[in-house]
Amino acid sequence: MGQLLLPIFPRDTRMITMTLGVREYEGTVYYLHSGVPIYSHESDDLTKFRYVTSNLLIQGLCNNQDIADAFHVSIDSVRRWKRKLTEEGDGAFFKEESRHGRSHKLLPNVLDRIQGKLDVGRSSYSIAKEEGISEGSIRYAIKLGRLKKNLAKK
Repeated sequence: MGQLLLPIFPRDTRMITMTLGVREYEGTVYYLHSGVPIYSHESDDLTKFRYVTSNLLIQGLCNNQDIADAFHVSIDSVRRWKRKLTEEGDGAFFKEESRHGRSHKLLPNVLDRIQGKLDVGRSSYSIAKEEGISEGSIRYAIKLGRLKKNLAKK
């Protein structure tokens, strides 16, 4: 019979469970199982943090409360990340945002219609109310240069 290895963790390891720990070293976060690194990511990469912790849960290495306690995050967030990985798979964490910061309501035809109303001197508030969008959306489009506010007084 072979010799059993004791789990040996570096001193600065924060234990999640008896056999699972996490440690940050030179800007990289390492997840250790029985002293052996199993995952790593950059310390500022929140997406990979969510992905890795969800994987730890799915593999049965810890439970939701262990993650919530170790990283001081809400248990609802932990559940949501795990459900996202279970239902949508790995790609759910790493796919590109399809909107690329654009409002789904301010399409080109809507922008043209709003610009026409701005050109005749109507207020952003009245246009927003009529179009069923927020006034902030119109102000943001003006700030980005997608719309031009009419500076002429009535």
